Amino acid sequence: MKAPYRTLCVAVLASASCGANAEIMIDVIAGAEVSLEGLMQADGNYFDNDGLDLNGADTNDGSDQEFELRRAEVILKGKGVQFDWVLGFDGKANKWLDSYLRYKMGTAYLQAGQYKQFNSLEELTSTRHNDFISKAMVTNLYGIARRLGVSYGVENPNWGVSAGTFWRELTRNLNHGGGWGARGYWAPINETAHFLHFGLSGVRYDTPNDTVRLRVRPDADLATGRLVDTGNLLNTENQSTIGVESAYVHGPFKLQAEYMISDVKRYDTPSLSQPGDTFTGNSWYVYGVWNITGETWTYKAGLPVTPYPNEPAKGMWQLALRYDDVDLNDDPVFGGTESNITFGVNYYWRNNFKFMANYVDVSSERFNAAQRRNVSDDPSIFEIRGQFYW
Repeated sequence: MKAPYRTLCVAVLASASCGANAEIMIDVIAGAEVSLEGLMQADGNYFDNDGLDLNGADTNDGSDQEFELRRAEVILKGKGVQFDWVLGFDGKANKWLDSYLRYKMGTAYLQAGQYKQFNSLEELTSTRHNDFISKAMVTNLYGIARRLGVSYGVENPNWGVSAGTFWRELTRNLNHGGGWGARGYWAPINETAHFLHFGLSGVRYDTPNDTVRLRVRPDADLATGRLVDTGNLLNTENQSTIGVESAYVHGPFKLQAEYMISDVKRYDTPSLSQPGDTFTGNSWYVYGVWNITGETWTYKAGLPVTPYPNEPAKGMWQLALRYDDVDLNDDPVFGGTESNITFGVNYYWRNNFKFMANYVDVSSERFNAAQRRNVSDDPSIFEIRGQFYW
């Protein structure tokens, strides 16, 4: 058994022996409370393919279903008066997660290490509390996720700003390309069980190897095929993405939406085979969630925070509905368009378990050069997830 999995098993056994806790307190070291958190997720996807074999690109086994352990995360946290630190590792993906040191100065902070960048409300929300099994296409397409960097921010109950510069992922051979990012949020309403959030973000970074390929899975994390795909955009200099976001909570209901537009700039050199033109793509989503059992969300640092069940033994039930859309057509590049409707049911049991079921209805269209026309591909996907976290 590899070392990361041994660590995970020890954490699971320790958590089980401690009962239903959000985290495991270990010790107080140098004035900081040190705790252990973890997350395990297992997924199943069932594909009703239309044209493209969505799960046949790598497996080619003739099966229309896939099962996989998605995450096996172990995270150490230290919380002090002025310093916080986090050290996380995913044994399934064999990569580092949040691993940073934060120095707090009242409502301001200075942060260095690897952490999620400032350009997606859904990406910044903890994975354990995502409202759908797969993040929306806009998040998977344009979210920067974790990179090494340095940032400065101010967090107040009703507003906040963060900005910083970043480089590459801590784990070797993963995402890289240096740049900068910033995000600001404002909550004109911030009351118990009732808040309204607006946010604006922007990132710009160099494109590795002067090449960009924009493509995204059809809201199914275990799909190996993509219905929209620009192919390789060559001679690229940088990519810039602007995002706007909003969320509204009133009692057991939440509405959330995001829109991002992204420009890929090419070198303006006439001698190159693809000179001087900028490719622009965009994507967005809107969704609603209803806590049937009556729970509501809280609001912290510009993010909605999912509650624990009011009655842990009975659990918390949620119904969710999402519409998301992507457009990767920008003449002369025709990457395609796609719009999906996702129905979701979530069940949180006690403080440590979550079970999810999603049905995704996909509608896509992409130009086929051989047929010289747009071709539709409209599959559907059923997804399930089991999750244990502490």
